Amino acid sequence: MKLGLAALCVISGMIGSAHAAPPEVNKAKLPDAVRAEQLREMKWGMFICWSFSTFSGQEWTLTSDKDASYFKATGCDTDQWCQTAKEAGMGYILFLAKHHDGFCLWDTKTTDKKVTNSPLGIDVLAKLRESCDKHGIKLALYFSEGDWNWPAAVDGKGRGGGSHPEVKKAQLEELLTRYGPIEFWWMDHAVGTGGLSHQETVEWMHQFQPNTFVGFNHGEPAGRLCLREMGRPGELGDASATKYNKDAEAAYPGYLVAEFTYPILPPHKGGAMWFYSLPEHDNLCHPATKLFQDYQGAIEYGNIFSIDIGPNDAGKIRDIDVKTLKQVGEMIQTSAQQR
Repeated sequence: MKLGLAALCVISGMIGSAHAAPPEVNKAKLPDAVRAEQLREMKWGMFICWSFSTFSGQEWTLTSDKDASYFKATGCDTDQWCQTAKEAGMGYILFLAKHHDGFCLWDTKTTDKKVTNSPLGIDVLAKLRESCDKHGIKLALYFSEGDWNWPAAVDGKGRGGGSHPEVKKAQLEELLTRYGPIEFWWMDHAVGTGGLSHQETVEWMHQFQPNTFVGFNHGEPAGRLCLREMGRPGELGDASATKYNKDAEAAYPGYLVAEFTYPILPPHKGGAMWFYSLPEHDNLCHPATKLFQDYQGAIEYGNIFSIDIGPNDAGKIRDIDVKTLKQVGEMIQTSAQQR
C-alpha cells in the first residue's frame, strides 16, 4: 500500500512525538554500601517543585475545590532544567511527583487529578526522564505519602492526609515500573503515611527497584537514606544538621548516606518558598558563594545536597536561578583545576 506525502508526514510526526522507552532497571540487588557510594558520587542536584502551589502563591494549596485544570502551566522546558543542572555540575534532578494536594505529575491510572488532564496535557515525568537521559542526569523522586483527596483527609489542616494504602502502593508501583531507575526517594511525611507504614512502604518499593534508596523526612525511621529538610552538611548521626528528623538522625542505625536540602529562595514575606513564589521575588536568590560552600560541605561529609528550585508557570527556571547555578558550576570547575 502506498501512502501519500501528507500521510507519511503525519505518521512521522506521531513517531517523533512518542516518548522513548526509559532505561532498563537493574533488578540485581547491589550491596547497600555500593549503592551508598553511588549516591555520594552524585554530590549535588536540583530539587524541582512544580504543582498546584506554583499557581496559588502558597506553600500548601487546598484541593477540595480544584481539579486538574487548576494546573495552568503554559509550557514545560525539561531540557532547560537538565541543561542548567549539567552546567552547575549537578549529578541528578529530584522531581516532585506528587505533593499533598494529590496532583500527579505523571500519567497515573489512580486519579483524574493528573497533569495529562491539565491544559498542559503531557506526562511531565516522562518528558523529564527523556531530558535527563539526553543530558546525562540521574533522576530521583519526591512523593507525599499522605494525600488530601483520600478518605478521612482534613483538607490542608494539620497532618490529616487521609488513608488509602492500596492507592499509595499503586502510585509507587507506576513510578517504579514505568520511568526507569530512580536513584532515591524523598518521602514527605508532613500529612501522614497514607495508611502504609514506612517499613511496609520500603519493602513494597524494593520489590520493583531493589537498589533505590528511600528516605523519610520524619516519622518512623526506615530505609537507608537520611533526609535533612532545611538542613546542612554534617556527619551521619549529627542531629544538629537537620530540623525535623533529629531523633532518627541521632538514634536510627540504618542510615548509610544523608541528603540535605533547602530552597534557593532566602526567607521572604509573601508567596511560597519551595515552589515558585511571586513576580516581585524574581531577583531574590541565595548567593552562589553560599551554595558552593554547602556543596563543599556535602563533599567533605559524604552527603548529597539538593537545592530546591521552583519553575514558573511557563515551566522555566527563573533567570536568577540559572545565572546563580552556572556561577556555582564555574566555582566547582575552578576548584577542581586547582587541586
